[in-house]
Amino acid sequence: MAYNLLKGKKGIIFGALDEKSIAWRTALRCREEGAELVLSNAPVALRMGEINKLATAVEAPVIGADVTNMDDLKKLFEESMKHFGGGIDFVLHSIGMSLNMRKNRHYTAIDYGFNQKTMDISAISLHRLLRTAWDMDALNEWCSVIALTYIAAQRVFPDYNEMADAKTLLEGITRNFGYHYALKKKVRVNTVSQSPTRTTAGSGVKGFDGFITYAEKMSPLGNATGDQCADYCVTLFSDLTRMVTMQNLFHDGGFSFTGVTEAVIHQMEK
Repeated sequence: MAYNLLKGKKGIIFGALDEKSIAWRTALRCREEGAELVLSNAPVALRMGEINKLATAVEAPVIGADVTNMDDLKKLFEESMKHFGGGIDFVLHSIGMSLNMRKNRHYTAIDYGFNQKTMDISAISLHRLLRTAWDMDALNEWCSVIALTYIAAQRVFPDYNEMADAKTLLEGITRNFGYHYALKKKVRVNTVSQSPTRTTAGSGVKGFDGFITYAEKMSPLGNATGDQCADYCVTLFSDLTRMVTMQNLFHDGGFSFTGVTEAVIHQMEK
């Protein structure tokens, strides 16, 4: 059901790869709620994914951008503002990549060159994005920026590897840049800490199937789906949440504040 929560709003969605992507599901919901969109991803992801299919569904142009390249980001905002005929009302940062995980390197033996690239792509890219928008005055007043994160930023999940560090940095950038952008133009910046979700990227984490089952048992409401995360993002992009900024918002069925559940106890007693 649509409520026209984003009618007249214009936004950029980063990171949609295929139909499993939270960014993909969010783009569909934003369009359903009346938003106009621009889709963006890295050039290599544009070749590997199916983003043109999404572009047709949401009637949006696709503008490739390497988020570690300031010139690419400047071009993206320039072309987006030209397309919209003005500034941006919301942005979704759904970007993450770990070279050490891809290379099966244990956390205690990471390649530091790979690690720098992971941090640049998965976390510092948010700072680059916000700084570019800041310098260009590309975001409208009360614009809402969301970056997707995970509870591994606060708790140890051994197989999440260096991405845990990247998410910690991402959340720090959210708070610090969020403070300055709120003062400058009432722009709000938040992270959404989502349940483990069967995306193409998430499924590549070692032991993912076992963990998603565990998380389901540990969450009083169960794991939040990608579509439910998209619904939550829509509320944060809307005017109903104007006073929410600099927050890490858990969207995980209660997992983050549950010590143990009866289902887990019963499983352990078997």
